[in-house]
Amino acid sequence: MRILITGLGAISALGADAEALSDALEAGRSGVVAHPGSAEHGLAPCAVAPVTQPLAVGLSPAQRNLHDRHSLLALEACAQAWAQAGLPESASEPDRAAVAWGTGLGGSTSMEASYQQMFTARPPRIHPYTVVRVMANSAASHLSMKYQLRSAQLAVSNACASSAQAIGEALWLLRTGRADLALVGGSESLLHVGSLLCWQAMGVMAKLDAAAPAESCRPFDDARQGLVLGEGAAALVLETEAHALARGARPLAELAGYGHSTDAVHLSRPDAAGQERAMRMALQDAGLRPADIGYVNAHGTATDAGDAVEAASVAAVFGARGVPVSATKALHGHLIGAGGALELVATIQALRRGRLPANAHLRSSALLDQLDLIQGAPRAVAAEAALSNSFAFGGSNASLVVRL
Repeated sequence: MRILITGLGAISALGADAEALSDALEAGRSGVVAHPGSAEHGLAPCAVAPVTQPLAVGLSPAQRNLHDRHSLLALEACAQAWAQAGLPESASEPDRAAVAWGTGLGGSTSMEASYQQMFTARPPRIHPYTVVRVMANSAASHLSMKYQLRSAQLAVSNACASSAQAIGEALWLLRTGRADLALVGGSESLLHVGSLLCWQAMGVMAKLDAAAPAESCRPFDDARQGLVLGEGAAALVLETEAHALARGARPLAELAGYGHSTDAVHLSRPDAAGQERAMRMALQDAGLRPADIGYVNAHGTATDAGDAVEAASVAAVFGARGVPVSATKALHGHLIGAGGALELVATIQALRRGRLPANAHLRSSALLDQLDLIQGAPRAVAAEAALSNSFAFGGSNASLVVRL
């Protein structure tokens, strides 16, 4: 059974929709900016990739009160995808429509606000909706109510693989006949002091390039120093081929394959064998060979170990320099649980436009003997299939295959 993608939506540091995302990636325009840090809390200046657009402008104060920032981002991306798919205001057959949503830390912004009240206000005034803002299925629940998606609600929180896994699990859900339509993706908002402090403490955040803050994240570059946190959301509408054709929908691409593996090795150190298993499973699920793939959107976090391990796993599957590769996190930041969805949208857009984004800020790389890293400018191709990787702390690996 073919599962078609009929709608895309995105909001990120690169703009308010999927077209703005692709335009920025093609132009090499970064959404990364300097964050001043906080001397009071011991937070050093750093680089971040924030969303600057206003959110949920159509919601009343009472409605907005129910949402954490990550679920507001979800509403924005989903409204775009739903509209592009040409669907009615809510699902016409609710019991045949599902939602699958990924997030790494869900309502962490609301959780931090509650801690600030607890430690600084006397008496503390904790927001009465903190629990429902913070829970991992908050965004999925809001989406199910807004669009009347009653067949199934999947809320996936699997670190950086969350939204990619949510998309893949929805693919299987549709194939098994549980639903005809699914709204899928992920959202994340972690650009608050508590989160930034945690990532700095772990030693995986890039140091701020004071001379060129926008270039602080350099995946696959010899001078890479770590990741830059971003925020945002991305959404896709998935439909069975029969459902899409029956209503006259215009397919944008096919979600053809999904592979998910677990390293079972280490909480934060990646494993090439686990990544290789996920990619090979995705290809097998899609019925494709490595030679059929014309582009890999790499996880590419710009950590020293992470990029080297991914280079080894990609080369193991596709051969040394066997497929064009780029990582887009240099420009939109690492969206943690939402990263897989945003990068899949970027991958689909690259195939549709016939222009593969380059690796921004790549100056020199010892990994060029393993990877055909796209350099300098977008590469014009007529590729029909691509693979997008999402590899997470905890050892979770998810790979998705799309084709035109």
